[in-house]
Amino acid sequence: MFYSLRSRLMLIFSVLLIVPFTAGIFILSNESGKLLQRQIETSTTQTIDQFASHVATLLKQVEDIGTQVMSNRTTQEWTAMQLNADTTQADRVLAKQRMREFFSSYAVNNSNGITISAFTERTGGLWTQDNSYLLSEWYSQYKQKNIRWTNAHKDPDQADLIMTAREVNSFLLPLVNLQSLREVGFVKINYPTDVLKDAIEKIRFGETGRVFLLSLEGKSVLGQDFGGNREIVQSGLASIQTQYSEQTSGIIPIQREGVRYLVFFRKLPDQDWMIVGEVPKVELYRQIGNIRQTLLLVSAALLLVVVIVAFWISSGITKPLSAMARAMKHVERGEFGAAVKMMPRVRRGHSEVGFVTRVFERMTDRLRYLIETEFETNMRRKNAEYKALLLQINPHFYNNTLEIISGLAAMKREDLVMDATEALGKMMRYSLNLNNDLVRVKEETDYLRDYLFILKLRYGDKLTVTMEEDPAADRLRIPKFILQPLIENAVKYSLEKDGAAVVSVTTALEDDRLRLTVRDNGIGMSAELVRDLMAEVRASESASILNSEGYSIGLRNVLSRCRLSYGDSLRFQLDSKPGEGTAMTLDLPIVRG
Repeated sequence: MFYSLRSRLMLIFSVLLIVPFTAGIFILSNESGKLLQRQIETSTTQTIDQFASHVATLLKQVEDIGTQVMSNRTTQEWTAMQLNADTTQADRVLAKQRMREFFSSYAVNNSNGITISAFTERTGGLWTQDNSYLLSEWYSQYKQKNIRWTNAHKDPDQADLIMTAREVNSFLLPLVNLQSLREVGFVKINYPTDVLKDAIEKIRFGETGRVFLLSLEGKSVLGQDFGGNREIVQSGLASIQTQYSEQTSGIIPIQREGVRYLVFFRKLPDQDWMIVGEVPKVELYRQIGNIRQTLLLVSAALLLVVVIVAFWISSGITKPLSAMARAMKHVERGEFGAAVKMMPRVRRGHSEVGFVTRVFERMTDRLRYLIETEFETNMRRKNAEYKALLLQINPHFYNNTLEIISGLAAMKREDLVMDATEALGKMMRYSLNLNNDLVRVKEETDYLRDYLFILKLRYGDKLTVTMEEDPAADRLRIPKFILQPLIENAVKYSLEKDGAAVVSVTTALEDDRLRLTVRDNGIGMSAELVRDLMAEVRASESASILNSEGYSIGLRNVLSRCRLSYGDSLRFQLDSKPGEGTAMTLDLPIVRG
């Protein structure tokens, strides 16, 4: 029993699948955990970076407003009056009123609720004329440490009463008269604390993790409540200032009272601020543990299902499959009769294997029938393509010839009309005879003489054609109408160049091959077009040639029909240069009957 194919399959399956599958599950679980951990850390860092970008955008707007206010004419006029002791009280009042109106316009037009005020030691605030600001913490930080970005506070010196009742953060810059470069006070740009506080409070990591905007001293810039997170934040801040002082962002692991935390930070060097977030590690990576456990359970279930299914499939199918494999080898070599004899004999309705065997046997017979049918169909299609290419020429030269006859009739040249009509009649009898696909070279050249007679009537001295015929080649067979399109193209594009066409036609029997050459002095073809024509014919792209239009339709037609007639025995040479003319040589195998 152990040596049966089914037993050996199960043993090999167990060794080669179960062991790697188990190892793969373990590796996949660990790697997926690491990947998810990196993604979570990256996502958390990106969230902090997005908030940092929001802060930078707002503060940049505040700085720009401060610069605009400082350079404004109204501001400079007000500072000049502050420095000029001779200014009348009326002028001072009028200047202060213009200053207030200027600052109010910013508050009205700004969507973030930004307000502006100016302070001098002599007059106090612009709106309240009060010097109580001298006792404020933000002013002390500005004067002693030159800290221009303040923490959250309330400021009564504002035009907007709503802003006086809520917390604001501010940007302070010296108020300087640009002409004398003397400082008369400072400008204070206020923006609502809630603009940043609402955004940062919405950021959550895990269940309890939070993010804070801090100054370098560890104070909350937005007046946030640390709650029970103060010690973790302070520990993280100390590590940032010592171990990570050179980095602008990063992640710091901290352990406190047996609990591991992760502290994320992002520095804002322009304001000496820092975005700090903290979260218990177990909360941040809880999703990883759940996914890993689910992955292990699903993998174990799938492994069990795979083992059961493999045991069931391997039972009782090896012998008929081996017989079918031997039969397939005969089918591969095209030996359909031998393949049918090698098919396993099964009872009807025995199993799915029996059904597959019977279907394969019928498929083999069907395949043999389809191959034979396809061969016959290809032969008919090849002949139909040939006929289509042949008929493609007829309307073309009929139209040109009738135009010539029409022109002669209009000129009252009855003698030439009769000659042209007779030549056209012989051409039509020749072209409408589709019983024979191959004609003698002599018949083709006689047809060309009638065709050239009509062209000579049309172009007169503008057309010069020479024909050099090898008598040994006269009785050889060639496909019908392979020279007329070449001559038509030669005449047409030679006339386009200089108004005079010089065309030569040569037939020769050399080295047991028939060579037909048509040469002209026309406009020639580009190297790219020559390369495309050669590639199309070698690839047997008859469908694209049947649908082609434009300059090379006649040449494509001829090459395509020669390809259909001679296959790989066809040789041809196309020599053409723009402005110098074209020489087309067909090198054909000899066909005598």
